[in-house]
Amino acid sequence: MNTTIQRRPVDFSTGRFASETPKILQRVLLGRGIVSEEALDHSLAKLQQPQSMRGLDTAVTLLVEAVRAQQKILIVGDFDADGATSSTLAVLALGAMGAPGVDFLVPNRFDFGYGLTPEIVEVAKDYAPDMLITVDNGISSIDGVVAAKAAGMTVIVTDHHLPGSELPDADAIVNPNQPNCDFPSKNLAGVGVIFYLLSRLRSALQECGWFAQSGIAPPNMAEYLDLVALGTVADLVPLDHNNRILVHQGIARIRSGRCRPGISALLEVAGRDQRRLSTTDIGFILGPRINAAGRLDDIGTGIRCLLTRDPSEARELAGELDMLNRDRKAIEQGMQREALAALEELQLEGEIPWSLCLYDANWHQGVVGILASRIKEKFHRPVIAFAEGDNDLVKGSARSIPGLHIRDALSDVAAANPELISKFGGHAMAAGLSLPAQNLDAFRAEFERVVRKRLDENQLQAVIDSDGELDIADYTLQTAALLRACAPWGQAFPEPVFDGEFLLLQQRIVGERHLKMVVAPPQAPQLALDAIAFNIDTDQWPQPTERVRLAYKLDVNEFRGRESLQLMVSLLEAI
Repeated sequence: MNTTIQRRPVDFSTGRFASETPKILQRVLLGRGIVSEEALDHSLAKLQQPQSMRGLDTAVTLLVEAVRAQQKILIVGDFDADGATSSTLAVLALGAMGAPGVDFLVPNRFDFGYGLTPEIVEVAKDYAPDMLITVDNGISSIDGVVAAKAAGMTVIVTDHHLPGSELPDADAIVNPNQPNCDFPSKNLAGVGVIFYLLSRLRSALQECGWFAQSGIAPPNMAEYLDLVALGTVADLVPLDHNNRILVHQGIARIRSGRCRPGISALLEVAGRDQRRLSTTDIGFILGPRINAAGRLDDIGTGIRCLLTRDPSEARELAGELDMLNRDRKAIEQGMQREALAALEELQLEGEIPWSLCLYDANWHQGVVGILASRIKEKFHRPVIAFAEGDNDLVKGSARSIPGLHIRDALSDVAAANPELISKFGGHAMAAGLSLPAQNLDAFRAEFERVVRKRLDENQLQAVIDSDGELDIADYTLQTAALLRACAPWGQAFPEPVFDGEFLLLQQRIVGERHLKMVVAPPQAPQLALDAIAFNIDTDQWPQPTERVRLAYKLDVNEFRGRESLQLMVSLLEAI
């Protein structure tokens, strides 16, 4: 796959920055559409207020009645990190507010599939709840909500996924993406939605005197921001200003040790320094270990790890999650080898399609999403990886590229071919679906047609968005620290990437496939800079070249108590 570098356009005249704001920081912020330092204010006072969130007041009224009447509440979650953190937050916060016996139920993906289905309602009946609350799911659970209400349950749906043409007939729906919801931040993860709802519930219970009457100390909702940060980053929702506030505050709590014992234990088992936690650590260390439980076994292990107050139990559960993640990696690597072998045959036969739909009867249902992500990264194509499901269905997990809204593309396929897909749902960049196995070839052809209609050929070229070249004076630890202070970086608010030509002074392989280099700007050959490129092609590197073109991030490398500047290379080309 060829990759090009595209520099972000910057117009300094649009900025409203203080005169002392460094030019490099102005350039980075302007390149992300931010025109003043106000967007770097991550205080909780800057959070969007909940009043405009449709359905919130109705849900709060129902919850106040449920808590005061001591009704039994059941949380129905999803089997990923967002669902796990949402479920954990709901159980903990409702319990702290005096709700008795709050329990959780998450459908096992292999037995029940996604969401509040009539089948999972049958299981929920065993808990005999008065109220059922969905977290991170439910907006498409038309039949499940009907079944739950028929069983006498009050149903509150909290979700963030895009709704279909029909909404469930729940007693209340809280979802910033539902029609006629004026809440300005549409990018909340599921855990963010339930955090808003329960924060408002806390205020309502305090206003009606519940805590004073019951002798309960009102919970400090900020104590749950570690869970909100974990679920938000792991779910890859765009980090708009509102989400950056939630994540920043949560990371600050984790760094200072004010977090769930399970989060500390997961970082410990991964060998990560909790005091230096970043969004990258959440995305690549915490999230995958929680998700591994839902992918291979039962997400309940992840939820119990987050729920426990006992550090010893947390370490034990974190160890189980770490082992599951190792197993997941081994399964994924085998599936990836098989997929790449099949794609090599496809490429030998001619032009690679604009979309890739892959299927193997032996692939693991819980790992196809990661496989789709890996293949997408390698070929820069929208990818759907399918595994065998039940009742002659195949279940697919889709990942997209910039420019293609994957859920809308699936909607186009379904609209033109009503019998082709059994069900689907998701976001712009990720989606899930199931369809009869015999429809797979027809679906592959129809999906390719829709992709070609929605994309142009230029969008099939991978692009690295760069913040341009650095001035010689900016190759400092101070610059790296300045940019780090603007974090959290993440989805739709990417960490700064720079590019330029360098003299290649030294190069050697470290580990199995990492290229350690010493480089210098041509205009300052005496300025030797450490650089590293991970997972390079060892058939091509090292190679005898004196100049390279790099795209890179500035990083602070800490070794034996000493900090030094390091370039983290994302694109390496010989000149």
